[in-house]
Amino acid sequence: MGLGLYDEEGLSLKGLEEVRRADLLFAELYTSFMPGLSVSRLEVLAGKRVRILSRRDLEEDAEPILLEPAKAMRVCLLVPGDPMTATTHVDLRLRAEAMGVATRVVHAASIETAAPAAAGLQSYKFGRSVTVPFIEGCSLPGSIYDYCRDNKALGLHTLILLDLRVEEGRFMSIPEALMILSRLEESRGEGVFPGDRLMVGMARLGGPDAVVKADRLEELMDFEFGGPPYTLIAPGRLHFVEAEALKVLAGAPEEVFRDRGRG
Repeated sequence: MGLGLYDEEGLSLKGLEEVRRADLLFAELYTSFMPGLSVSRLEVLAGKRVRILSRRDLEEDAEPILLEPAKAMRVCLLVPGDPMTATTHVDLRLRAEAMGVATRVVHAASIETAAPAAAGLQSYKFGRSVTVPFIEGCSLPGSIYDYCRDNKALGLHTLILLDLRVEEGRFMSIPEALMILSRLEESRGEGVFPGDRLMVGMARLGGPDAVVKADRLEELMDFEFGGPPYTLIAPGRLHFVEAEALKVLAGAPEEVFRDRGRG
């Protein structure tokens, strides 16, 4: 069951109906961060207690906690965003079906559709998405550069997700991610992330204080986005409507479009 992006009000009417019908209600909140979510308000909406599950609960102990009870009762699992975007949830559903437990998905808003919409970019013009991980002494993630380079060569936009560890209270910031991309550019030198590349930074999509800002990479490093969660888009070749949308909806300066055709 998808919770959407920001708070418990992202739950659809169909989702709310299923939540109220459930005998057991669980939620995992570690795969993404919902800044406006209140578990107590969610419990009021649901009319029942919500048990919060850890990563270990889902990845190692799902059978006794979720799957066995689901043989005899209606069990509902709430997750941030859209339910099937995390591999963990797909695996859980397959395990349930293998045990003879029928499953059903109720969809909700996902960052993969919300981010293009918030920026005014055409969703079918996005290539492969990437995630910028915490480095912590490890080597720079070269595959990110490769995928973004390939998308750029095809004129495609790239959705860039930022690492987060909700259970530790750690969220990669936009400046931190841009610094990693800049270091990759220094190392590779293929012109994928130069300082003057147009980028779009986003924070807290789906909430009343959402921020969407388009500017040169070097300028976004100093922009104040407020609290998490964060997302980036590296635009590719822009349709004139997309360029206008970035100016109107994301405050992109006019001058960044003078070399628009190069992506």
